[in-house]
Amino acid sequence: MKEGTFYVTEAEESSAILRDVSDGQVHTLADNPGVEVGGLVEATLEPEPPMEVVWSAEVERTFTVDVSRTEEPPTQRARETAADQPVGEITRHERAGTGEVHVLTVPEEETESAVTDVLDDEATVERAARLGVERVEIRAEPGVVSVRYLP
Repeated sequence: MKEGTFYVTEAEESSAILRDVSDGQVHTLADNPGVEVGGLVEATLEPEPPMEVVWSAEVERTFTVDVSRTEEPPTQRARETAADQPVGEITRHERAGTGEVHVLTVPEEETESAVTDVLDDEATVERAARLGVERVEIRAEPGVVSVRYLP
């Protein structure tokens, strides 16, 4: 038996594949309990006998993480953090309350590409789930990308 939060990597009418957001372990479900690709599931999984290669899921909750870009510029703290770190580095700050802020410094000409990468990366959603938040806000200006994991 395994309890946790899982990212839905594949979903068909008759089965689904889940990836544990904590350890990356992949679980193939014997049936689809109503999940969709890109969603998250808090569930208890149990291996199905006799071979125990597929799992059944008791779903407690399904949810999604909203990942979006805002036109707001990075905060003063994010800009100061970026100014003090080399290009290619990331700094994580805890937020007051729940969540984190990640500040990435990138070459100015690659800022939009970096924003797109964060928007499209499944890891962004999985990290949000690990942090217990359901919203990710991306702010950017040339050379600085701020990824805010918000409740």
